[in-house]
Amino acid sequence: MTKEENEKRLEYLKGIVRRLPDKPGSYQFYDQEHTIIYVGKAKSLKNRVSSYFHTEVDRFKTKVLVSKIFDISYTVVNTEEDALLLENSLIKKYNPRYNVLLKDGKTYPSICITNEFFPRIFKTRTINKKWGSYYGPYAKVSAMYDVLNLIKELYQPRTCRQPITKEGVESGKYRVCLDYHIKKCKGPCVGKQTYHDYQKNIAQAREILKGNTREVLRDLKEEMLRLSEELRFEEAEEVKRKYLALDGFVSKSQVVSQTIDKVDVFTITSDEKMAFINYIHVSNGSINQSFTIEYKKKLNETDEELLQLGIVEIRERFKSDSKEIIVQKEVDVELEGVKFTVPKLGDKKTLLDLSIMNCKEYKFDRLKQAEKLNPEQKQTRLMKELQDKLHLPKLPYQIECFDNSNISGTDAVAACIVFKRMKPSKSDYKRYNIKTVVGPDDYASMKEVVHRRYSRLIEEEQPLPDLIIADGGKGQMEVIREVIQDELNLDIPIAGLAKDDRHRTNELLYGFPPMKIALKVESELFHVLTQIQDEVHRFAITFHRDKRSKRALHSELDDIKGIGPKTRDELLNALKSVKKIREAELPTLSDIIGPAKAQIIYQHFHTKNSE
Repeated sequence: MTKEENEKRLEYLKGIVRRLPDKPGSYQFYDQEHTIIYVGKAKSLKNRVSSYFHTEVDRFKTKVLVSKIFDISYTVVNTEEDALLLENSLIKKYNPRYNVLLKDGKTYPSICITNEFFPRIFKTRTINKKWGSYYGPYAKVSAMYDVLNLIKELYQPRTCRQPITKEGVESGKYRVCLDYHIKKCKGPCVGKQTYHDYQKNIAQAREILKGNTREVLRDLKEEMLRLSEELRFEEAEEVKRKYLALDGFVSKSQVVSQTIDKVDVFTITSDEKMAFINYIHVSNGSINQSFTIEYKKKLNETDEELLQLGIVEIRERFKSDSKEIIVQKEVDVELEGVKFTVPKLGDKKTLLDLSIMNCKEYKFDRLKQAEKLNPEQKQTRLMKELQDKLHLPKLPYQIECFDNSNISGTDAVAACIVFKRMKPSKSDYKRYNIKTVVGPDDYASMKEVVHRRYSRLIEEEQPLPDLIIADGGKGQMEVIREVIQDELNLDIPIAGLAKDDRHRTNELLYGFPPMKIALKVESELFHVLTQIQDEVHRFAITFHRDKRSKRALHSELDDIKGIGPKTRDELLNALKSVKKIREAELPTLSDIIGPAKAQIIYQHFHTKNSE
């Protein structure tokens, strides 16, 4: 598109914006092919749509959207609630490219009670109101089966699909099936159970499906007492069985408060790309629905915008008519007859906290699933978490850690390990023999090694680390700081891992003076940091042990120029000791390793003896 064509396009769109009414409604943006690419809603169409064309718009994604707009249409409605409902409907109908994407597209099952003479009760995913009444949908299928099994246990509704009529029952048209013989049906089709008794059971089942279990329990208790007074003990026992079964089912439900009835709870948690909205429905003091949906962000939508959309979507999906909605903070939207509550304490605050916990747990589970498919995503998350904890200027892609090892100053060595993307990069590991320090001085050894390491990287123009970790507390950190900042004039962040009295890592230190960084010891990030510490300790100890072993196995033969390990081993295998090699004659040595090397060995020992 040329500059002139773009200016003409913008002038056309601004002309539409100038004519927009100052009323609530929904607006639609179209691309060059006249396909809807974005649907929005507004309290004031004029103010909202004109904001897209302000010169100070600084969000990159919004600028991209505006560059794709070639036409605008709108629909005026009476209230902001109607605008929100219309927006939700149009998004689901057209699935515009730049609107948030609802990731959950499942059809959840419901429970149907048919309109038949003897109604049936079963689960279904198809809703057709002319066939019966529907309850649900159930986001948690196991909860739906729990209710169905309870109803089957209490009331034993028929499961056969034959169309039973009053005339057919009176004429003896039907025959009992296997369910009757195994006592899972009372045989209403042959008159073994009366129409009145069957319908009474169905009425109680409806109340249970509505969540009105307290009313059903009260009615069962009253009926049980009445039958007892009338000395109809067998019937009273049957009612008691139902009462105990229903009471046991209710006791397993999460009872929040007997005073809370018909309340919805909505909470949201989000990151840069996704948002997760949790929904809890409470009826008669108990939670009977819990569900989480996720939205994929497209235009850096705010939590408030997404929560408004989620409330409409979920309430419509679960047919909720609750008059109170509990949320984390005030929502700038009005729903007719609905009160929004932000509780600070009490049972409603407990409900809100439960929803927040469910929302965060769902987000964490989804993150784990994604990280299994893409391990690099986990590494990036941990680097970002460490960056945020320490307020680092950039992601700690390369982390280096140092450790010393010696026994009373002998065989002093040091090690440097390198982690890249939170994984060990063993090809970059370095081992150092301490050259300038005499005796067991860990600070001086650390200072020598750090200086040697980074002065060489500077000399060779190699990349410097994004973070240095000291395997120790404040003392080690200060030694590293003196070298990095004071001597080499480098700006590399330095952290420290301190240990407790039991020599277990228990805190992360950062800054000067060093401050303790809040980090849970059971977190993934802390596990990675302790892995770094364990790895540098292992590497240093292994190097120190190898050096000690070599010194213990060192013999005088190793100091003779021109004699290698292979010749040394041949002589030791044949003559068993350095003493016998020293005393051996030249012909004996020649037979073992040849005349040339025999001459070197013989001359070394005899020259030394003569001296």
